[in-house]
Formats: sequence, C-alpha cells, structure tokens
Amino acid sequence: MLKRLGFVFRYTERYIPYLVITIIAMILLVGVQLLTPQVVRTLVGAVSQGTWDNESAQLILKLSLGLLVIYIARAGLAFVRSYMAHKAGWGVVADARRQIYTHLQRLSLRFYEDQQTGQLMSRMVNDSGYFESLIAHAVPDTVVNALTLVGVSVVLISMNWQLMLLTLIPIPLIVIAMRLFATRVHPAFRARQKELAELNAQLNENLSGIREIKAFTREEPEAVRISTNIDRFRDSNLEALKMMATFGPFIEFASSLGTLIVIYFGGRLAFQQVLPIEDLVAYFLYLEMFYAPVRSLSGAWEAMLEALAGADRVAELLNEQPDVDNRPDAIALPGRARGEIAFKDVSFHYSRGDEVLEHIDLDIAAGQVIALVGPTGVGKTTMASLLPRFYDVTSGAITLDGHDIRDLTIKSLREQISFVLQNVFLFHGTVRENIAFGREGASQEEIVAAAEVANAHEFITNLQDGYDTIIGERGVKLSGGQKQRLAIARAVLKDAPILILDEATSSVDTETELLIQEALERLIVNRTTIIIAHRLSTIRNADRIVVLEGRQIAETGTHQELMDMGGLYRHLVEAQNRLEPNLLIAEEKPLLAETGAAS
Repeated sequence: MLKRLGFVFRYTERYIPYLVITIIAMILLVGVQLLTPQVVRTLVGAVSQGTWDNESAQLILKLSLGLLVIYIARAGLAFVRSYMAHKAGWGVVADARRQIYTHLQRLSLRFYEDQQTGQLMSRMVNDSGYFESLIAHAVPDTVVNALTLVGVSVVLISMNWQLMLLTLIPIPLIVIAMRLFATRVHPAFRARQKELAELNAQLNENLSGIREIKAFTREEPEAVRISTNIDRFRDSNLEALKMMATFGPFIEFASSLGTLIVIYFGGRLAFQQVLPIEDLVAYFLYLEMFYAPVRSLSGAWEAMLEALAGADRVAELLNEQPDVDNRPDAIALPGRARGEIAFKDVSFHYSRGDEVLEHIDLDIAAGQVIALVGPTGVGKTTMASLLPRFYDVTSGAITLDGHDIRDLTIKSLREQISFVLQNVFLFHGTVRENIAFGREGASQEEIVAAAEVANAHEFITNLQDGYDTIIGERGVKLSGGQKQRLAIARAVLKDAPILILDEATSSVDTETELLIQEALERLIVNRTTIIIAHRLSTIRNADRIVVLEGRQIAETGTHQELMDMGGLYRHLVEAQNRLEPNLLIAEEKPLLAETGAAS
C-alpha cells in the first residue's frame, strides 16, 4: 500500500505550498473544535453551582460571543482546508493525465495493436480521477481525524484517564476490520474499474461505428451488448459497495460500544460524586468528537482504496515502454534532408507471427519516385512504415542521407516526411486547422496557397464558412475526395523532402481522381516519393517500380522493363487489366506524368 501511495504522492511536489496551507488549516481547525466542549463545560459548571445575577449574565454573554468566534473561525478554516486540498488534488490529477497522455504518445504503434481507445481513455480519465479523492478528501480527512483523536485523547485523559482507557476497547476491533476489508475491497474496486473501462471501450467503438451499425441494422444486437456491459459494471460496482456498506455499519456499531461504556461507567462515577456533572457532559461531547473520526474512516478508507486501485492501473500503463524511442546519443538531422534512402538487409516482424519482410535491400536516390506493388499482405505498407520509425526493423538498417535512422531523433526524422494516406484522418475542427496541422503558425496566405496546389481551394470556398467550416469528427461532413485533397494540402504546407503516398486516389469518382492526380503531380516534384500502389495504372511512370512477393523484393525496374521480364508484375498488370480494362489499355490517366517524375 505504501508503494502505491508513494506513486500517487510523487505528483504532489508542485503543490506542496497548498498542502502546507491545508495542514496548517487542519491543525487550527482541530484546535478550534476542541474549544466547543469547554464552553459547554464552563456553562454547565456555572449553572450547577451558581445563581442568576449580573456576573452570570456577563459569563453567558462572553461564552456566546466566544462560541460565535469559534464558529466563524471553524467555517473559515474549513473553507481554506477544503479549497487548498482541492487545488492540490485536481492539480495532481491534471499532472497525472498530462504524463499519461505524453507517455501514450511515446509508445510505439506495436502497443496500440491490441489496445482499445476506450480502455486507454478510461485509465487516463477515470482511474486518474480517483487521485483527487485521495489528495483532497481521504488523506486530509485522515489527518484531521488523527489530529482530532490525539487532541481529544489528551483532554479525556486529563479529565479521567481510567474512563479514557475504557473508551479505547472498541479500537482494536476497528483496526482488525480495516485490515480484513482492505484485502477484499481493493480487488473489488480494481474489478469495478476494469468493467468501467470495458464499457467505455465498447461505447467508444459503437459510437465511432454508428454508420455501420445503422447500415447493417445492428441496433438491437449492439444495444443488448452495451446493456450487458452496463449490467456487468453495475454488478461489479454493487459488489464493491456491498463490502463497504458492511464496513460502515460495523464501524458505527463498534464506535457506539464506546458510548455505551461511558454511559455505564461514567454514570456510576457521576452518581458516586467521583466525576463532576460538568465533566460528564463535556466527556460525552468529547466522546462524540473522538468517535466521529473513527466513523468517518469508512468513507476515507473507501476513497483511499479507490485511488489505490486507480493507481495500480495507471502505473501499469506508465510501466509500458516504447519499442521505438530516441537513443541516448541520438542527434537531430541538420537542416533539410536530401532524401537519399537505403534499406540494408532489412527484416521485420510484428510482436506476434512470422517475418513480414526478409532481407530487403533497396537504394532510393534523392528526388526519385519509387512505387511499391505486390499482392495483398506482402508488406508494402509495413515497408513504408519503417522509414518514419513507426516500427523499428528487426534486423538490418535503414539510412537517410547516410545516417542510420535509429541514430536520429524521432522528431527530426519525422519532420522530413509527409504522408498522404488512403484512409485520411481529419480532426474535429475547421478546414484551416486541419490543413495547418503539420505546420504550426502557418499564415492564411500559406494555407490558401497549399489548398490551391491541392485543388482544394475551390470546394473549400464553396463551403458554408469557407476555411472556418467545422468539418466534424473524422471529417464526416466532407466527401472522400475532399478529404484526400485536404490531406494533400496538409502535405504541401508541411513541405517535407520525403513523401509517402498510400493509394491516395482510391475510392473516388473519375473527375475527383483527376483533380487528386493533378495535385499529386505538383506535390511530388523535387521530393523523394514512395508510392504504395494497388491500382497499377497510377504508377507506370515512376522512376522505379519495386515488386514485393513472399516477404522479399521479387523484381525491380521501370514499367516497361518489368513488362518485358514477363514476371509477377506483368501477371498483376494483366490480371488487373482484365478486371478494369479501361485503366491500363487506354493509358489515359497515369498518376505520374512524364514531367512529374524526377530524373
């Protein structure tokens, strides 16, 4: 437990001033609260021994004013304690969430292969949220309660130490109960938070795929599946709460035994004139102050166990290490890269399964246009993903301008590469924000110029708010071709010397495809370009076509050279020509015009 508490409290360093103020306020608050029974004790003593006169009236006035001051001070100190504790608590939560998000960005794509977005969001938002309860509630309440117990104990001992010892009889029962419940409640809270994460993951997935759910009329089955997850979270939550519901009444019962003991023994002492009546009244008031912290332990204990369960799950996530990270001696690539790329005996496999690429050797000159083709699953996209170090090679090396890319900082490496992918991801925001995503601080003139190069300016100006139009999550308000052209504009604005195109003209109509082709022809000039092509008609004018088969390079050459070889490439061309004769026979619309390919 101490280790898990230490994990949470390591985030409190920045908030020590707030915590110090909180502690001071708590100490003063306990001191002020201890004065109230003394006022009552003085009043009862005066009433039992005196008669009404001016002196008695003055005493009552002084006691009333004193009590008013006590109540005002108590309210002010309670505000300071609560607000400062919450400032520290939510500050800790904010810092923890920032660290989690930063860590998630560092993790390699391998990590995300088996993860659900909702699960990660739950750990970042829900599990870390329990830290606030620990910092702002559980720990301050425990400290206040502990100080109150010490202060009240001192007062009670001074009044009658024998009676004080009798009131301690229930305490061992409470300590034993806390230990027993902790062993069962902590796993229950972990199970509850796991079920909550499962529910969040399923909700995130279903809301993201709402179009597919509607298209396949899967509303009822998916509602049943969500309902099942809701029920499982409810049941796990109730299981944890049932244990706490048992713990709370037990603590209440055990603390009530103390009151029973004082009534029996304290009453006897009062009747025997051993204990003054005013002391007995004050003793009951202090006794309530003594056991109130004990009774509140159930709530503080629940908050602490929730926070510790959340800390476990957050720590598990932060303990994940990236497969791809900067080496200690990594250097930043100086200036703009020339774009000379070399794959040297590169092999690669994912975390599970056989090799995806084996012994790949490929030299790409600066400014060259290279097309990667081959049957589905031979590693074309994987090969392109190795260059920006989305994954690291299993063996061999990839160099950029003679530097092993693993010796370069990831930031400086990826700054040299632009992407236009088949599945364009656009963020919820404006057209302007999405185009400028890869280049912070771009001016409006630069954004418009990039959109013009991408053949996107015309359709953007026809949108309701032009460049300020909100395009919705994942660009839901735009067509596929419009999203592709925004992706091209984003790449134009980034102006990187290396470009990766992953089937950038698929799934669009003929007119839109021509617009995209024109934009791409302008984009690739003077850039080292790697094209992942499925539609072979789009890459016939590439400087070199690399054909992958069986995890290796089977053929390489120009379109005509490969056709003359009569190997796999020719077979793929002829097969596609039979399916889409207009694409290859007519040769009307290759992606790369003769002037577009660099020499």
